[in-house]
Amino acid sequence: MLLGNLISELNAQIYGNIETEITGLSYDSRTVRKGFVFFAFKGIHADGASFAHEAAAKGAACVVSENKIDNLGCTNAVVKDINEAMSKMSSKFYDYPDKKMTIIGVTGTNGKTSITYMTESLFKSMGIQIGVIGTISYRYAGKIIDAPNTTPQSLDLYRMMSEMAAAGIKYLITEVSSHSLSLGRVKGIEFDIAVFTNLTPDHLDFHKNMNSYFEAKSMLFSSLSNNRKKNTKYTILNIDDDYGKKLFENDIKAEKLSYSTKDVKAAISASDIKLKNTDSSFTLKTNFGTKSLSVHHIGLHNVYNILAVTGICIAAGFKFEDIVRFIENTSPAPGRFEKIVSKKGFTVIIDYAHTDDALKNVLSAIKNLNPSRIITVFGCGGNRDRTKRPVMAKTACTMSDFVFITSDNPREEDPVKITEEIESGAKEINKTNYKTIIDRRSAIAEAVKYAGKNDIVLLAGKGHEKYQIIGTTKFHFDDKEEVMKLI
Repeated sequence: MLLGNLISELNAQIYGNIETEITGLSYDSRTVRKGFVFFAFKGIHADGASFAHEAAAKGAACVVSENKIDNLGCTNAVVKDINEAMSKMSSKFYDYPDKKMTIIGVTGTNGKTSITYMTESLFKSMGIQIGVIGTISYRYAGKIIDAPNTTPQSLDLYRMMSEMAAAGIKYLITEVSSHSLSLGRVKGIEFDIAVFTNLTPDHLDFHKNMNSYFEAKSMLFSSLSNNRKKNTKYTILNIDDDYGKKLFENDIKAEKLSYSTKDVKAAISASDIKLKNTDSSFTLKTNFGTKSLSVHHIGLHNVYNILAVTGICIAAGFKFEDIVRFIENTSPAPGRFEKIVSKKGFTVIIDYAHTDDALKNVLSAIKNLNPSRIITVFGCGGNRDRTKRPVMAKTACTMSDFVFITSDNPREEDPVKITEEIESGAKEINKTNYKTIIDRRSAIAEAVKYAGKNDIVLLAGKGHEKYQIIGTTKFHFDDKEEVMKLI
């Protein structure tokens, strides 16, 4: 494709020749080849402009940047918004793959990963191929790629969507993070179904306050008005959440399907809920039918996730009978309420819960299992939202019999100072049922040693993650592996 054609929709200042053939796109100078376009955008740790000359030396035909770069030796396209430019150029280069699939976006603080896994499981049961882009991995056409980000850059998204379309995949479900919306990673991608789970304090180091956090999430729903496919768009909204209710009341250019465990007038609701230690049962009511269900997912939060999945399937046009036939066999996501039973009669539960709301959800679910004691191990990530640290301590110490405060991914923060900020929450409510052990491996070992028959040990915060970031180094670390060694 000629560069002139590729940039025709951009309002760009061009310095150099546009009659050149483009062979690929990249925002990483290390992967640039002859004939590539290199996007020199500013990241968190580095400015792509400083790698522009390296990209040109490797044969880049064009560098796209927000400021003119002199003495490049190749064409320089200067744009106002490089994220928008990368999205538009990627879309055209990969021949608009989002038009060839139904794109499902799931956003909210908690539940995104579980919903994508449950949806994938249900679709597969129906014999339908679906691509998945999310926190744990990117999965499609037999590929499983570890996920460096919950939502990848637009260029990567378009490339993967192109591969999915070529493989005949008609559906893609993707977790849409607030960061990706704010930073323009999904800008220009046409979503068909948008799901909102809930909004609780998280990422406030980035968004500063809840209003800004909500505004970022809302961008997914306002984007539905850009309807080039001329099809019916759907939103699936949790109206038991205040922000979900606010979205439902907003003027969104889509059909709205509400879901609730409190309002039977919602389009999708659950009533007669019974939460057990092996499953959850409830009556599923929709505008298309009612059915009593028993699912292999524990806790009220997973009932909400099932309602969201039901909404996705209704929006996708599936028959109610088919949805309920397969929904009882949906699979949980790795590291989400994952149970390991020891020979000594206690149980270890591994969960990704890393916000106060998620911790409340998982501890509430554990209480329904009627353990003798709940022993919680958790920490908070460094270089991330500090406001949730004392709040999570209050929740952990109030809802657990004993708590081990430890490290999560301290990154470049002092882990001692992180744990001191966590401890401040326990001290504020005069709780003393905790012990601080900075080293996570030692904290897990101490918790397992402390556990007795019918106790439950909760390892919260890391879930599926198989690493720990200390300083700028990523070390292999897996909560599940550590537990298996010990028991």
